[in-house]
Amino acid sequence: MNRKTLVLGASLKPQRYSNMAIKRLVSNKIEVVAFGLRKGEVAGVEIDTELLPYKDVHSVTLYLNPTRQQEYYDYIVSLKPSRVIFNPGTENPELYSILKANNIAFEVACTLVLLSTNQY
Repeated sequence: MNRKTLVLGASLKPQRYSNMAIKRLVSNKIEVVAFGLRKGEVAGVEIDTELLPYKDVHSVTLYLNPTRQQEYYDYIVSLKPSRVIFNPGTENPELYSILKANNIAFEVACTLVLLSTNQY
């Protein structure tokens, strides 16, 4: 089953949750693509600094606060993911509405918890 995941708001800093999520996804054999403000690499995953038209993205996991998410609304919808995961601190009712209107599922959850409890 393809569970290719886009980590939106990826960080090169090991103490950041987005960084931990990339490592955990990779160790769970899940294909990962990542977008962040700084180019670099985490666990073999290249962090892209431009929005690429990734194909077959199953999940988008957000690590951007609601204000920072606004410029990415159209981009997220354009990827047609099966779901968007709102990690703690990223909850955004405005984006929930947009996703609902585009028939994209979403959940308010922590990617790291979903992975550690085999619910990913």
